[in-house]
Amino acid sequence: MTIVTVLNIEAPEMRIKKVFDGLLVLEYQAGNKDALGQLVQRHHKKLCAHSYWYTKDIDASKDIVQDCWGIIMNKLGGLREPNSFSSWATRIVTRKSLDYVSHKTYRQKKSQAATVEETHETTGSKEDAHRHVREAIAVLPENQRIVLRLFYTEAYSLKEISTILDISVGTVKSRLFHAREKLKNILKTKL
Repeated sequence: MTIVTVLNIEAPEMRIKKVFDGLLVLEYQAGNKDALGQLVQRHHKKLCAHSYWYTKDIDASKDIVQDCWGIIMNKLGGLREPNSFSSWATRIVTRKSLDYVSHKTYRQKKSQAATVEETHETTGSKEDAHRHVREAIAVLPENQRIVLRLFYTEAYSLKEISTILDISVGTVKSRLFHAREKLKNILKTKL
């Protein structure tokens, strides 16, 4: 089963989740404050994992998402497309996480901290294949890694990714295409 097949099977389920989120947003906008609690229950863990993907720091990702819930709560009343709650909230977390990473990188460069990467020997097992893919993805430019992650791991549509990253759909397609091509070339030499 390919990733595309999996995504097509899950598409109706994703639509149901978006509609349910939209109903919760409308409930919140109508004055039902309990609806926000349900949105937090549905999305908090996913948003923490999303932030962690950028920060690689569990505590920082939890803090970022906590701050984002404050922003979400303040702006939720003005959300015009309630069904887009998930991509809207993810966009907020993405921006805050990227801000965190940017500040962290700046601090690291300023103090000239060194990063050590561990290398592993190739044994040809399934775990090694996964490791090779992860390493190949790590070599990609950050903007291509982000698009790959949002498309394959988070199952966002091209339009949703363009909204999250504030770029055109064409740019999303281009980054996805170039990321796939680079991965093919990198993995040909490793596998």
